[in-house]
Amino acid sequence: MSVSSRYRRAWEGFWGEAPEERGAVFWDAEPEITAARHLPLLEPHLLASDLPFVDLGCGNGTQTRFLAGRFPTVVGVDLAAAAVDLARRSDPGGLASYRRLDAADPSEAAGLHAEFGDANLYLRGVLHQCVADDRQPLADGIATLLGSRGRALVVEPAPAAKAVLMGLAREPAGPSAKLAPVFRHGLTPAEAGEDEVAGHLRAAGLTVLDGGELPLVTTEHGVDGRPLELPALWLVAGVSAPTGDA
Repeated sequence: MSVSSRYRRAWEGFWGEAPEERGAVFWDAEPEITAARHLPLLEPHLLASDLPFVDLGCGNGTQTRFLAGRFPTVVGVDLAAAAVDLARRSDPGGLASYRRLDAADPSEAAGLHAEFGDANLYLRGVLHQCVADDRQPLADGIATLLGSRGRALVVEPAPAAKAVLMGLAREPAGPSAKLAPVFRHGLTPAEAGEDEVAGHLRAAGLTVLDGGELPLVTTEHGVDGRPLELPALWLVAGVSAPTGDA
């Protein structure tokens, strides 16, 4: 199974019209307040820090380039070819590599695993955007990419984030210039709750090793001028290490 054609078209359309300047996309916050905050949650659980590191749902590659300065091999993958093209243009020095990947397609996930072997993964705000029928296949793809040694850090907006986003959409002036494309392309933010995300990972044969809450910073700003933060949850998942393993 691969993701629905509607979902694929939505993301191609979104990234095809996304501005190239840094921070112009709603969730394209600086790595220092996104990936840099998230990595310490993952690092205590890594079995091998020298594994390839996959940024799944890399978008324009802002976080991917940050990760490339901290791990020996970093690959940014995205469902949308338009996102991959933008990520490559935004990385003229070739800090990371980028490719289109439908991780919900078993053959594509298996192909990437065959090429790179077990990998550690960063997944920020991807599962909650999937249509419901695509979430379990995507979780299965995550398990394939991790293999027996990889660990995944999954960061997703909490259900409470949806009320925040809907409130912004109902402002008298309408959604902001950064938020409007999300709704215009039919994307559905904050549709998956913590129990559902954890359930999909467990059904894929993974163990949820850790988790908690940490706000997800966006590039939008509130009336006080501070960056808008969405309630969010994080989970670390992987195959449980045998007793006595490091």
